[in-house]
Amino acid sequence: MKLTRQKHAKKNMGFYKHNFHFREPFQVLLDGTFCQAALRNKIQIREQLPGYLDGATQLCTTRCVLKELESLGKALYGAKLIAQRFQVRNCSHHKDPVSGSACLLSMIEEGNPHHFFIATQDQDLANKVKKKAGVPLLFIIQNTMVLDKPSPKSLAFVQKLQTNQLVPEHQKQSIVQLKEKEGLAKQEGEKRRKRKRAGGPNPLSCLKKKKKKTQEGQEPSAEKKKRRKRKRNRVNAEALQSVQKNEEE
Repeated sequence: MKLTRQKHAKKNMGFYKHNFHFREPFQVLLDGTFCQAALRNKIQIREQLPGYLDGATQLCTTRCVLKELESLGKALYGAKLIAQRFQVRNCSHHKDPVSGSACLLSMIEEGNPHHFFIATQDQDLANKVKKKAGVPLLFIIQNTMVLDKPSPKSLAFVQKLQTNQLVPEHQKQSIVQLKEKEGLAKQEGEKRRKRKRAGGPNPLSCLKKKKKKTQEGQEPSAEKKKRRKRKRNRVNAEALQSVQKNEEE
């Protein structure tokens, strides 16, 4: 069971690393409900979470979460002590604190630029987090921490990104204009024009064929020498016969 859970966590982490550029140390925003569940189930968050996510982590919360835990009194005193050990991330509610769930939602607005994980047992908050792409969700079930699988919103975002549907038309035009300004478009055109095309037959092969033909047309030098020798012998014989004939007369 533990190996299966670890395998799923590794697969889900790979999804967020590859598609949303999550890097170590992973920043995990925790609310009071998660701290309370960890206390009740005797889970050591700081010690166990890095091993589960297979990487260094930074556990953090917000002032609004701490204020909320203080207002709930003794019932959540243990959860408040746990949350106070974490780093406090600045939120936009300095003067007017809001609920912990509302504060955490505000921290992941505009595409979750700080790559926060959200750790909560609040089902309503979890449902709202799932409606935002690129926000990993952690919760506790059966005395163990679980990284939820990517939400349909995250999957749809990645699919659109792969089909290049998320780039607005005006941004595409801006990219083209920047390329033209830097001369990249002209360079790309020159590279296309310089591409080699398929040529005709190898001229060297033609030369070899011509050379072979001239050699076939020429007679061997040894044959020429034999012909010359026979011609000289014939001339000498005729001359000898003529001399002999004159002597006889």
